[in-house]
Amino acid sequence: MAKYLKYTKNFYFIFTVLFICWMIFIDTNDIFSQFKLRAKLRDLEKQKEFYQERKTKIQAEREELMSNYELLEKFARERYLMKRKSEDLYVIVEE
Repeated sequence: MAKYLKYTKNFYFIFTVLFICWMIFIDTNDIFSQFKLRAKLRDLEKQKEFYQERKTKIQAEREELMSNYELLEKFARERYLMKRKSEDLYVIVEE
């Protein structure tokens, strides 16, 4: 036991222990912050994957709309309530 107490009186040992405690618990980049940041990074990567899939889906729909005039007209009528000059448009809103 006296052998281990000898090391606790050493300046470098005390400094190393205090430095490790500082880095683990007190510093702004401590272990708890790193775990939170890592979890946030995982969530952001999942969101990135979701939005990339959504982007490819929208691009495919856009290509399909731009290639077919009838689909483009149907999309404009349904989505933006566009009409021809000779037509009347009635919007039914369900409550």
